[in-house]
Amino acid sequence: MRQTTVLASVVSSAVLSFGLAGPAHAVSAVDYAALGDSYSSGVGASGQSGSCLRSNNAYGPLWAAANSPASFQILACSGATTDDVRSTQIPALSSGADLITCWTTTDANCAAKVDAGKTYVANTLPGKLDATYAAIKAKAPGAKVVVLSYPLIYASPATGCALSTAKQTAINDGARVLDEKIKERAQAAGFVYSEVRDDFSGHEICSPDPYLNGVTIIPAQNSYHPNNAGYAKGYLPALSGSA
Repeated sequence: MRQTTVLASVVSSAVLSFGLAGPAHAVSAVDYAALGDSYSSGVGASGQSGSCLRSNNAYGPLWAAANSPASFQILACSGATTDDVRSTQIPALSSGADLITCWTTTDANCAAKVDAGKTYVANTLPGKLDATYAAIKAKAPGAKVVVLSYPLIYASPATGCALSTAKQTAINDGARVLDEKIKERAQAAGFVYSEVRDDFSGHEICSPDPYLNGVTIIPAQNSYHPNNAGYAKGYLPALSGSA
């Protein structure tokens, strides 16, 4: 019986990546599935389509294109929550999946909701993360799980941006609080936690070479999501290093 491998990410802001345990399989023998929300479906990148706003420039399809796995499912959908992942995405997974990437979100993504988001992270998110981690364990009990963090959105702080430095600081503080909780629950589940901030360092919003979109009007959903470079040069290297 071959080792099951899962690669995932659960957030209001973070990516869970389940990497190979033990000897690595040949990539061509890997069955890969991408779960999660807008950060997994590819919102912010070019080529978004359908009601789930999936893009071939998301990190999952990019990894699949570069590694030619035996099969690839993209089940990620913009707006999906941990509840959606458990109720609709995990049941649709192939039971023979070797590699799974996943990312889910909450409402705590904008400066106006940072305080409410912190309350959610402290009181509600832990149970949702625990339930999602348990569901993934049940589906792939032999998997090694590597949990990747969420990148900081702004430098400390950036000037000349649409948001004030106070709001930038609040958003980054919210991301740190979120990452700390995800790290806590990931380690409690016996998973490995890994930061991805180094991959985005120097490429925050308003930097000369940003990997993230700032506030966008058309389409509005691109705001605060990775752009093409963010998926290809930020998340893909982090994923490749774990898978």
